[in-house]
Amino acid sequence: MLDKLVAKAHGTVVLADGDVPNPTRDAPGALTGKVDTVLGILAWAGTAAGVAGVLITGAMMAISMRRGEGSEHMGRLGMVLGGCVLVATAGPVVTFVFG
Repeated sequence: MLDKLVAKAHGTVVLADGDVPNPTRDAPGALTGKVDTVLGILAWAGTAAGVAGVLITGAMMAISMRRGEGSEHMGRLGMVLGGCVLVATAGPVVTFVFG
């Protein structure tokens, strides 16, 4: 009885029979498949958005140069390329931080 009170005082969850729960880290197979599908779609969409961003920025740069306007599009291109790098390295960064 005293062990249960001490364990509860330290914030540990103890079941009625005195066992401490030890859940597994494995997700159900059906959930894993659905999460992988969603992450695959998001990765594809991020890559497509990066390609579209580079194409649009390039077109805007070409139009601005033809008009003789100043080129502030290099900053925009840097932001697009930074986003592309972030999308491409999202998985390894999360694995490094939480793995």
